[in-house]
Amino acid sequence: MRGITLLVKELITDFLYGISSRNVDFDYLCKRKTSNKTVQEQINGQNIPNRPMVDWIKKENVGWIDVLRIVAIFFVVFSHCCDNFIAEFAQNRSAFNWGLYLESIGRPCVVLMVMISGWLLLPIKAGTSLRNYYAKRIGRVIVPLIFWSLVLPVIFYVYFRTAGLTTKNPIIDVSSYTLSAMGHKMLTFFLNFNFDTTPLWFLYMLIGLYLVLPIVNAWLLQASKKDLRTVLMLWGVTLLIPYIRILASVAGLDGEMGFGKIFGECDWNFYGSFYYFSGFLGYMLLAYYLKKYPLQWGWNKTLLVAVPVYLAGYVGTSVGYALTDQLFPGDYKYLEIPWYMCGLNVAMQAFGVFIVFMKLKVKSRPWLSKMASMMFGVYLCHFPFVQITYDWFNIEGLPYALRIIAMVMATFVISYAITWALYSWKLTRRIVK
Repeated sequence: MRGITLLVKELITDFLYGISSRNVDFDYLCKRKTSNKTVQEQINGQNIPNRPMVDWIKKENVGWIDVLRIVAIFFVVFSHCCDNFIAEFAQNRSAFNWGLYLESIGRPCVVLMVMISGWLLLPIKAGTSLRNYYAKRIGRVIVPLIFWSLVLPVIFYVYFRTAGLTTKNPIIDVSSYTLSAMGHKMLTFFLNFNFDTTPLWFLYMLIGLYLVLPIVNAWLLQASKKDLRTVLMLWGVTLLIPYIRILASVAGLDGEMGFGKIFGECDWNFYGSFYYFSGFLGYMLLAYYLKKYPLQWGWNKTLLVAVPVYLAGYVGTSVGYALTDQLFPGDYKYLEIPWYMCGLNVAMQAFGVFIVFMKLKVKSRPWLSKMASMMFGVYLCHFPFVQITYDWFNIEGLPYALRIIAMVMATFVISYAITWALYSWKLTRRIVK
């Protein structure tokens, strides 16, 4: 216990005083003189190609990235625990409000995960072949995707046909958990995820990003700061598209296969004008931009920007959802819009959080890096335990906020324990790493 206390104390000290960091200021390294030679001269002496330093300097674990990864996954669990209460809607407005306004706090959790990936993966190491890159990155995703697509439906089926038969969970229909339904979910996972495997949507999306990153990387290596800013501004425009779709729908531009068809979209063409500039790739580019051209701001200016931006995004996420529910009650095609990961309000929340964490000076330690590396496993296996702990803490008279907190803590601990066990055995490590 004393050892844990010391570790926590040391981590807090790093947060407050910034004792050290493994962040690398590449521009500084290029200019700093060592042994009467600049780093650039040393590069030339070793016949290393004259390319940006970030291409060849060994990537190390970054303390604040590890902490941010842990925080992001914690809020994924937090958000999913809130969903059960939001699903009450008008039947229990108190539960709905508690769930909505708490979940909105951590809504940018997945966006932060994508930005972390962009920070760590871009630029791609020079000399990496396309085949090796795909094999390494996509290969790491495929094995967990297959395993958990088959295992999660089994866990759901077993629980809701036994202890969960009497659940009052508003998002669960116990009668739908049959052997045939479970088999159907397991056989069709290669096409898409289902409710039982909801968190795995992220892996499908991640595979798409991995496929396109080498192509984008070739441009990044020669793009100027102005070029990057231009692309990011165009991407920023696409963050408004979800809201424009609402206006288009009200104007009667719905199609048979969707709503709010805009900028050339129709039932037989999903690829409108801004399709290729939109989506999660922009978050990766934003993280890369912030790494290559870090904000030269002190803490005062950082907080002066980050806090209002985050709060404005939070209001858009929470109040926006509440208002949408009043205007279009129970209509999920509208209700999800204020929650879109690639919407302006969620992007504002993510940006505010990310630039604050960038300022933290946290030592990269083995225990912290190992804990952060286990967050992928926590993400993969936590979802059934959200539903199980809902039943545990659905106690009459217990405040909704306490129910949610209890669910989050129990789910996170259970998921971490399972991940730790799987991580400890070499044969099962690949399904959580």
